[in-house]
Amino acid sequence: MDENGRIGLKIASRLGYAARGVVYLLVGGLAVLAALGQGGRATDTKGALRTLLDTPWGDALLGVIAVGLLGYAAWRFVQAVWDVDRHGKDAKGLAVRGGLLVSGVTHAGLAVFAASLALGNGGGGGGGRAEWTATLMRQPWGKWLVALAGLAVVGAGIALTVKARKEKYRKYLDPGYASLPWADAICKLGLYARAVVMAIVGGFLIIAAWRADPSQAGGLAEAMGFLRGQAYGRILFGILALGLFAFGVYGLIQAKYRRIRLPE
Repeated sequence: MDENGRIGLKIASRLGYAARGVVYLLVGGLAVLAALGQGGRATDTKGALRTLLDTPWGDALLGVIAVGLLGYAAWRFVQAVWDVDRHGKDAKGLAVRGGLLVSGVTHAGLAVFAASLALGNGGGGGGGRAEWTATLMRQPWGKWLVALAGLAVVGAGIALTVKARKEKYRKYLDPGYASLPWADAICKLGLYARAVVMAIVGGFLIIAAWRADPSQAGGLAEAMGFLRGQAYGRILFGILALGLFAFGVYGLIQAKYRRIRLPE
């Protein structure tokens, strides 16, 4: 990779972290408003992006976010293929790199969705989680594949919990991060909230496989709705909403302080 490519990738990665942060600020902010009874709602990342259409310069903002998310997807692919963060080639390292690859594909899809909104195409087509779960179940060993996907998502949530509890995120941040005395609390709250969502979403997939019912699968919005329906649900929902907003702030912190190791 030449010098111009390295500079471009570094800019793309930082813009990507910022774009992902903005998306979760929207998700968390809308959920906080809902928890306070101020007209917000529990929604997923696509729903949050749709809210920008009703704002001044919404299409331009969506365009910038689309570019940022595409840069984030490219950075995830680099992390997975070139192993710039040195996860290794053992079982654990390959699992982490596989997760980075999936994250790249997911955010590339979200970038296309944001770009489609910006161009006035309504976000385009594409099925929801229940639809692709149904498609997967129709394949040989489909129910087992869905169950394995659910276990993988739960495992990723557990990994985020460990990352937060042991402050493993710190090793990927520049020393300048230490000048933010409030940042650790924000990062931990954000990672814990994201872990809770992933655990619930993974649980949905496992239940869908167990019951052979794709409609049981759900995403971020369904996870928040599930938590809201539990005992003390309004309090739990409010905490999760704040946590998702904190995860957005964590993304902005990464945009500035993340150590970007590039391929040789």
